[in-house]
Amino acid sequence: MVSINRYYKKDTARLIKFVVPKDKSKSFLIKDSHTEAKGKHDYIVLENIIGDLNDVQSYLSELKKNLNQDGRLLITYYNHLWEPILKLASNLGLRNVKHEQNWLDNEDIGNLLELSGFEVITHQRRLLIPVYIPIISSIANKLVAHLPLFNSLCLTTWVIARINKFVSGEMKPEKRQEYSVSIIVPARNEEGNIGNIVNSIPRFGKTQEIIFVEGKSNDATWERISEEAKRFTSTNIKVLGLKQKGEGKGDALKSGFKKATGDILMVLDADLTVNPKELTKFYEVLAEGYGEFVNGSRMIYPMEKQAMRTLNKLGNKIFSWFFTWILGQRFKDTLCGTKALFKSDYEWILKNKIFFGNFDPFGDFDLIFGAIKANLKVVEIPVRYRERKYGTTNISRFKNGLQLLAMTAVAFKKFKAW
Repeated sequence: MVSINRYYKKDTARLIKFVVPKDKSKSFLIKDSHTEAKGKHDYIVLENIIGDLNDVQSYLSELKKNLNQDGRLLITYYNHLWEPILKLASNLGLRNVKHEQNWLDNEDIGNLLELSGFEVITHQRRLLIPVYIPIISSIANKLVAHLPLFNSLCLTTWVIARINKFVSGEMKPEKRQEYSVSIIVPARNEEGNIGNIVNSIPRFGKTQEIIFVEGKSNDATWERISEEAKRFTSTNIKVLGLKQKGEGKGDALKSGFKKATGDILMVLDADLTVNPKELTKFYEVLAEGYGEFVNGSRMIYPMEKQAMRTLNKLGNKIFSWFFTWILGQRFKDTLCGTKALFKSDYEWILKNKIFFGNFDPFGDFDLIFGAIKANLKVVEIPVRYRERKYGTTNISRFKNGLQLLAMTAVAFKKFKAW
């Protein structure tokens, strides 16, 4: 039987390897309580040292000077519920004897991070059985440990945080930066909506380009896009049209993103069920630094009567619960077609897409999973969901429902059972 210390250390090493992205351009520091931090880093890892510090708040406050403004702090620590068990393990020789430690719960850590000028991105738990028992340890730690109730009993707690830019002064009004914006509009059989889209989008950012990606329509969608492209040719507003070569919305988004030149990338569905005026809110979240990945949520405000069928609404709520549980950040609506992120973050997601593979026909989950893997701060914006005024939905409830189940399984395997 492997001791608790060895098993815990091995699992923590696996955790750090999973959470910290493989990127040679990033600077990493794994810090213990004795080594002095020097220079600036993109990632700082505090590997189970919080319990040994005399003054956690002062330590974290001082640590900020060694973390880049857009860097991430990863903290691993023992679940405070394990205090009596670990003391008993020390007495039985299953764990190296430790001096009296700080025992902090998630609320304690979150509060200390806030007081020190950080904000939490996510906190999660793992490792239900911290000793090796053939077969049993693997099943318990990869599957059972992630279930409700059992998860609260896990030994390892980990949190990812970033510097709060408002507290640090980075986001003072005089430092506000404006960005160029590319708005990607996948459009298939949306002839009657195209003419209303460009005029409905408010003017924000330094410049805007609106990129329609036409998906082999059976109506005059491409002709309407061509007409819009001729109407807008100024330097501040450009309208472009692309003919999709592949199939599905996911492929359309990849084509549009590849063509985009803006600092910020946005997605807007051509069916106009979400008012384009809402895009201003998405831009402000990124420009003001409140978040790094912005996801629309249709599940908060009342919907128009025929906007979403009851079965679709129920399925959306179930899948949003699953993905919030699996991903560790809140998602109330995973399939809202309105999203925004920085192009630089999308490029990182694209470069590391091999982690998930090509399985997402919608395009939403490539972005969502990528944002989580990149440790981006997710913000959800409530939007009002309207009835279609033209055309019919391209969504098949049962076919796409099965695809969502498959993606839920992939997400669990990638983010939990590793």
